[in-house]
Amino acid sequence: MRVVKQLLVFVLAIFTTLTCSWASLGDNDEKVEDSYGSIAERRLRDDGTVSILYHKDRYLYLVIFGDGHSISETYFHANGTDLSEKEISRFLKTNGFGATSTPTNAGKEWHFRRNDGKAEAIYGTVRDKPALTVRVLHWKP
Repeated sequence: MRVVKQLLVFVLAIFTTLTCSWASLGDNDEKVEDSYGSIAERRLRDDGTVSILYHKDRYLYLVIFGDGHSISETYFHANGTDLSEKEISRFLKTNGFGATSTPTNAGKEWHFRRNDGKAEAIYGTVRDKPALTVRVLHWKP
């Protein structure tokens, strides 16, 4: 009986960890809001998309929604410092980039492309802060 209880606790811990992950490209607005915290700013854009800036813990998340789903996500530290390589890797992995994603060039910006060709990521400057932007390629309203 004790082994069964321990196994149940272990399975619940794994399930909780898996379901508490970050949102990613393609997720709906409810999943994103649950993952990224309070809304700091919301704007309707000229192309009909909506941009929402979220603030949770030490991060700011700028998400652009098209047809109710995330089509672009930008991650930055709230204090404006660089993201670490570990943080960049984690955000890339969350959005379907392989664990072995490497920059395609080593200039001021780092460019990444997902293996399926459906998304790209750029680490550069956004709103005067270092940030990682992940976006869907070929989105049509």
